[in-house]
Amino acid sequence: MAVDAKLVKELREKTGAGMLDCKKALEEGNNDVNKAIEILREKGLSAAANKAGRAATEGVVQSYIHAGGRIGVLVEVNCETDFVAMTDQFKEFARDIAMQIAASNPRYVSREEVPQEEIEKEKEILKAQALNEGKPEKIVEKMVEGRIGKYYEEFCLLEQSFVKDPDKTIEQLLNEKISTIGENISIRRFTRYELGEGLEKKQDNFVEEVMSQVKQ
Repeated sequence: MAVDAKLVKELREKTGAGMLDCKKALEEGNNDVNKAIEILREKGLSAAANKAGRAATEGVVQSYIHAGGRIGVLVEVNCETDFVAMTDQFKEFARDIAMQIAASNPRYVSREEVPQEEIEKEKEILKAQALNEGKPEKIVEKMVEGRIGKYYEEFCLLEQSFVKDPDKTIEQLLNEKISTIGENISIRRFTRYELGEGLEKKQDNFVEEVMSQVKQ
């Protein structure tokens, strides 16, 4: 069933849940917003949203170094209290996020961080590609929007599939942890280094190596 974008927006405003979670809830609830709210509550995602406005100033800076020191990641993951920051569950989550960044190489935490000029430039390229493929102009705009969605999924951490469980996104994983731990949690920022990045040299596929280790 096609989901009305206006209903997704309305549901997000009412629950604060992630876009993909809202879309799936509306699909399950046959575009009934009230039913979708119940679905989100049952999954604990609405409860997570209620915590989203609370200050998260504690947390950890987690590191991950790939075997041999060829890829390194630093990520700041915040929570509300130092008590939670010291728990194994929170530390494991932060490490999973660091490994995700090493494996999937995102550029941003969320789509809100992507500069508008970058999106406009990407749209121009995608439009030219679609026209060169011989697609009718009347459907090109819809194709471009769909491909921009794929762009966000590739480069925005929260919209990437979790490498340990591809059936869920990082945003869904984050909301699950918020519900389980009982505090607001946020992924604030990260830096990823790859050996020889920007230098002219033989290209090794480090990303595939990291992903293969993560899935073991």
